[in-house]
Amino acid sequence: MPHDAQTISIQDAESMVVKALEASKVSHAAALSVAHAIVAAEAEGQIGHGFSRLSDYAAQAKSGKVNGHAEPTCRTSGPAALHIDAQNGFAYPALDLAVMQGIETATAQGVAYMTVTRSHHCGALSVQVDRIAQAGLIGMMVANSPPAIAPWGASTPLFGTNPIAFAAPRPGGTPLVVDLSLSVVARGKVMHAHKSGSQIPLGWALDAKGHPTTDPEKALAGSMVPIGDAKGTALALIVEILSAVVTGANPSADVSSFFTADGPPPGSGQFLIAIKPHDAAAFGDRIERVLASIKALDGARIPGTRRIAALNRAQEFGITVPGQYLEIARSLAMRGT
Repeated sequence: MPHDAQTISIQDAESMVVKALEASKVSHAAALSVAHAIVAAEAEGQIGHGFSRLSDYAAQAKSGKVNGHAEPTCRTSGPAALHIDAQNGFAYPALDLAVMQGIETATAQGVAYMTVTRSHHCGALSVQVDRIAQAGLIGMMVANSPPAIAPWGASTPLFGTNPIAFAAPRPGGTPLVVDLSLSVVARGKVMHAHKSGSQIPLGWALDAKGHPTTDPEKALAGSMVPIGDAKGTALALIVEILSAVVTGANPSADVSSFFTADGPPPGSGQFLIAIKPHDAAAFGDRIERVLASIKALDGARIPGTRRIAALNRAQEFGITVPGQYLEIARSLAMRGT
């Protein structure tokens, strides 16, 4: 964390983000939804999806690239199929609707799948699947994003970092949450390094010619290194089909930048599933046995352990944010006073 980092309560952080967005042509309802997601990501330690995104969101709302007053709509095509149109607004209000309706449908039907189209950057997927698991359901989510990963053997980005997230309820405990990008690291971390003037580790990204680089600017103009080499790009293709082909959203190759205020709306997509365990008590017993077997091994760690620790610290002490991002937030908020 930078030496100028400052600690702020979750409540004050959300209030600041709401004011900053409202001053940038965003409705109060949308601003609340975005603020919750940004602060939740920051609380988890996912700085690439937290306050570092605020200036980009504000600029895109002011330019009209994102419709800050969009109201998502939901239609059905079957008892368990929900289709949400984000109306070229922020992803978070659309995801709020998808999660709320999906939980209700899966609780009644046993399963629900939710497609989100004409969407935008969806931040930390963990935030969304955790809400599904908090309702006693198994949740999965995938999303596409601007081109950042080249098909294996090529150097031209075609897929987004196309993250995958999964969450499962645990009896009497915090849900198990797994959230991973299909690049070695999320592209937001490279953008954070670029904004903060720091280098990135070797092995994160390639420049436009396909050579390894530690320069975040060259990395942003190039491509991200996929996890698992060819297997990572195969997974990216699966995510692409679910989040773009099934939803009817733009393929990653046509999704405009989440970082700049110019150009058309991104039109990205998200795909979610909610599943009700057939026997909740038996499911709880079985998942605890699996997780206990992991914990019993020396050096093993259950995925999400650090996330839970970060959330607990944030709830008790507040979130710690780089000073430059808080100053931007305060400056944006002041424009609305």
